Amino acid sequence: MCTVRTVAPGETLFEEGQPCRGLIIVADGRVEVRQISFRGREQVFHTEGAGAALGEGPLFDGGAYIATAVAVVPTRALFLPRAEILRLCQRRPAVAIAMLKTLARRVRHFAGIVSDLAFRPVSERLARYLATSFGEPIKPGVSVELTLTQTQLAARLGTVRELVARAFAELEESGVISRDRSHVIIRDPVRLAALARGDDEALRGGIGRVT
Repeated sequence: MCTVRTVAPGETLFEEGQPCRGLIIVADGRVEVRQISFRGREQVFHTEGAGAALGEGPLFDGGAYIATAVAVVPTRALFLPRAEILRLCQRRPAVAIAMLKTLARRVRHFAGIVSDLAFRPVSERLARYLATSFGEPIKPGVSVELTLTQTQLAARLGTVRELVARAFAELEESGVISRDRSHVIIRDPVRLAALARGDDEALRGGIGRVT
């Protein structure tokens, strides 16, 4: 019952404010879900790859999409009409429970974004982004290759490029990191982790609070 849609990088799967008529499943590729303000400031909420479903919230509450989904790479997506999804959930409660788990996980993620924007300065947000770029404990001298521009990174951190640049400079001046073009070398992983947690000790180590 699915229909297939192929989109190129930069094309939208749905736009904020459009009515939701069904569930979108990412079969291949990668999609960013984001909002853009009237002044052009962008906030990326989350990025999803193959196997992810998009649009569960408006699918169930009958409202419009709250954000825009944009393909980051060539992407193939499946569309399943709303009526079919609702019937499937009635026939198979396990499907409904799985979708509820996804919604709950995203609510937690959105709560984290709100908390970051309200309470965390940009330097802490950047430190957490760098710290979570690894799946294992960070050792001194480890290099991180940034594949995002500072503008793209700002969209993920909920700020603007100028403040990201300033936060990088603060981390570098404090000795936590050094930079070599697109690579960030972690000089002090202990302080980086402390700053990512928002510990005052890291702040007393000489790092300012870019907001």
